[in-house]
Amino acid sequence: MAVTGTATRAQWRDYLELCKPNVVALLMMTAIIGMLLSTEGMVPWQALVFGNLGIALCSASAAAINHLVDRGIDARMARTSNRPVAQGRVNTLHALVFAAVLGLVGTGMLVYLVNPLTAWLTLASLIGYAIVYTLYLKRATPQNIVIGGLAGAAPPLLGWVAVTNEVHPHALLLVLIIFAWTPPHFWALAIHRCDEYAKVGIPMLPVTHGIPFTKLNILLYTVILFVVTLLPYATGMSSELYLLGAIGLGLGFLYWALALMFDWKTNAPMETFKYSIIYLMALFLFMLLDHYLMPQQWWVMHHG
Repeated sequence: MAVTGTATRAQWRDYLELCKPNVVALLMMTAIIGMLLSTEGMVPWQALVFGNLGIALCSASAAAINHLVDRGIDARMARTSNRPVAQGRVNTLHALVFAAVLGLVGTGMLVYLVNPLTAWLTLASLIGYAIVYTLYLKRATPQNIVIGGLAGAAPPLLGWVAVTNEVHPHALLLVLIIFAWTPPHFWALAIHRCDEYAKVGIPMLPVTHGIPFTKLNILLYTVILFVVTLLPYATGMSSELYLLGAIGLGLGFLYWALALMFDWKTNAPMETFKYSIIYLMALFLFMLLDHYLMPQQWWVMHHG
């Protein structure tokens, strides 16, 4: 599909927008937390600087590919119609080269300045989001965000591996939390944008199965998320401070899921979506506070 708008000279802000800086910032927050949780002391500066920069560049590359692949549907949706590639401010070749350079530089940085395991896992996440999700899953199944959410859940594992050069079960637990969080987070937005997704033929769950069914799934996934977030305490990774935070935040998420399910609030879909972002940031903040204020419990258990 041809893009809309007239071609104009691209500004640096257009290339910045290709990187989806707000999304990448949230991913990097979870990657940094993965780094901090992986060690009792301070994160080595090489992992902190080059690890985060490499992961960020690869995430930005995946975002740019998403802009490129979705340019046709972006041009037809109000939320995305002004994106640089959709409007023709950045042409497709320039967007492709930009994405390739970001991905190559980011991967190379991780291989040579961090460790190859982090590089390969980050590259797998890039391919998972940019190719498997954006090119195929997004258009193929209403479970697109569930399956594709694994790529977006990887950053805390990437951060952990950048420091330790190993895939630890606790790092996988962080991935599981974000994996369970993604469907209720994104489906709340999908309900709000249901008509737009229907117009461009993207089979999001509220389009294919209806809004009431989607609301039920949001509630069920929120219950799953609540249980999953108790696992760091159950496994000895975190202590009571985190547990209290997880329970309080989880009850808040359940409230909004119920408000959405039973139409307690007029703007419940967007309010649920906004709360889900605050929820994730606050949950990991509690995990960090617990790690540094009461660090001995799991560290002694696993390191003697």
